[in-house]
Amino acid sequence: MDIVDIDLNLLRVLHAITEEGSLTLAANRLGLSQPAVSYALGRLRTLFNDPLFVRTGNAMLPTSTALELLDPVRRVMSAAQEALRHAERFIPAQSTRTFHLALSDIGEMVFLPPVCEKLHAIAPGIRLEVAQLPQLQIEEALRNGRLDAAIGNIPTLKTSTSFAPLFHEAYVCMTSKRASALNRKLTLDEYVAFSHVFVASTEHSHRMIEDFLREQKIHRKIALQIPHFSAVPGILKGTGWAVTLPRRAAQYFNSTRNFSIFELPVAVPEVEVTLHWHENFEENDANRWFRNLLIEILAE
Repeated sequence: MDIVDIDLNLLRVLHAITEEGSLTLAANRLGLSQPAVSYALGRLRTLFNDPLFVRTGNAMLPTSTALELLDPVRRVMSAAQEALRHAERFIPAQSTRTFHLALSDIGEMVFLPPVCEKLHAIAPGIRLEVAQLPQLQIEEALRNGRLDAAIGNIPTLKTSTSFAPLFHEAYVCMTSKRASALNRKLTLDEYVAFSHVFVASTEHSHRMIEDFLREQKIHRKIALQIPHFSAVPGILKGTGWAVTLPRRAAQYFNSTRNFSIFELPVAVPEVEVTLHWHENFEENDANRWFRNLLIEILAE
């Protein structure tokens, strides 16, 4: 096969069916009719001499060949999109581009308000899509352009992406308001005596803090385990339980002064929050503008 003999639009169809798992959804995504997508799939099957997808119930499941093709097809799509962007001059105030950013749930709560406020003021046509991705998927998403940037404590990405430090973060303990505890340092016995909310976040820094506490043989009574921090304030107000979390998140939750925030009674290492992007987009005007905006707003 030679590229001059191939309709590259077929790769768009292959990419869409793989990601959507449905001919109907792929057609909607591409703005095509379902018969047109079915016809394109037939051509793809002939081209690669493989069924590519097998119908199971209502889903189209990719074959091993389709899965092997997914990564190179994504690279082709990303390269084509990047080539088209070079023909456009990026003017933030006039742009209608969509930026894609990976954040944890705490990042969404603490970082998004000032970022959105700034975008609304200087680039109102720009759209922002935020996703929470497993760390193992972030590097690939940055590389193929599905993400423009990622923010978090993600040390595993430092060897495979470009990055800029934003700030160092300390962890603290937060409980419901306690008048008797004002201006008094929390002791280890008091910390352990609390019933704790354990947030089983995938964020690297949270796991690191939990590992550190276990290494120090600090065993807490876990009253509740949840996957995200968003429910924590309401739970603490109604129970008197405690949670260990980043200082910025505690300050965000405590804007109404309903909580007491304590330094941890042991010296826990600070974590570094960094901004990551891929070197493939180092010189891209839009990506550079977006990451400089994030650094301007969030860096300490």
